[in-house]
Amino acid sequence: MTIKFGLIGGGVMGEALLSRLIARKIYQPSQVIVSEPQPARQNFLQQQYNVAVTTDNNQVFTEAKEVVLLAVKPQVFSAIAQDLGDTNIEIDQPLIISILAGVPLSQIESAFLQFPVIRAMPNTPATVGAGITAICSGAYTNSKHQQIAQQVFSAVGEVVEIPETLMDAVTGLSGSGPAYVALMVEALADGGVAAGLPRTIANQLALQTVLGTAKLLQETKIHPAELKDRVTSPGGTTIAGIAQLEKAAFRSALIEAVKSATERSQELGK
Repeated sequence: MTIKFGLIGGGVMGEALLSRLIARKIYQPSQVIVSEPQPARQNFLQQQYNVAVTTDNNQVFTEAKEVVLLAVKPQVFSAIAQDLGDTNIEIDQPLIISILAGVPLSQIESAFLQFPVIRAMPNTPATVGAGITAICSGAYTNSKHQQIAQQVFSAVGEVVEIPETLMDAVTGLSGSGPAYVALMVEALADGGVAAGLPRTIANQLALQTVLGTAKLLQETKIHPAELKDRVTSPGGTTIAGIAQLEKAAFRSALIEAVKSATERSQELGK
């Protein structure tokens, strides 16, 4: 069977995408080839997903007819790009999808001249199929390429299309955001412990409260402020807690966190 999907880098995010694409039958195992330098990781991916594996990036690039997904660390991109750029390809050029943080479309397109390129920023909840990925298209992409990218990342969550100028802001919000939420869950649980709850119960209450609230907002489509108002009764417990959060500049802290992470993403991109 023809190889359609090539993956360069079999790490956590690469495997997350691979596992969902195969589970959803978007690609058959026989249509996939993965390049991974570590022998133990190679063996795992081959046994777990029954896909072809190699240490040769060129092999992935020449055999994959539809997509080559770059899922390596940004620091090694230039070495891989030079390696792949030296490959003479006489076939139709596959779509290159990059999930390399901070590597702009211009840099990828200069490495792979006239190739269709899509840059993507998934986040870590993608590893459990609950992520959100922002994608932006390069100069040589068409609607078919965008459709392929939508299909790939829909396997691990939701997808939004944005101009590349907003990619750093996406990094600051949804890319870094899971850490902010994890910090909030930890702090809520600590508050429960401070109020006398056992640690395990406090953790469970905090986690399910955040999970349930997010699901409620998603499914009802109501504005977060409206939900807050519904929970907040006059002179009650919730408004007392909210007053303390406002006193501690809780909302401003989150806003500034997103702005700072965005600025740091811009610096790293340079």
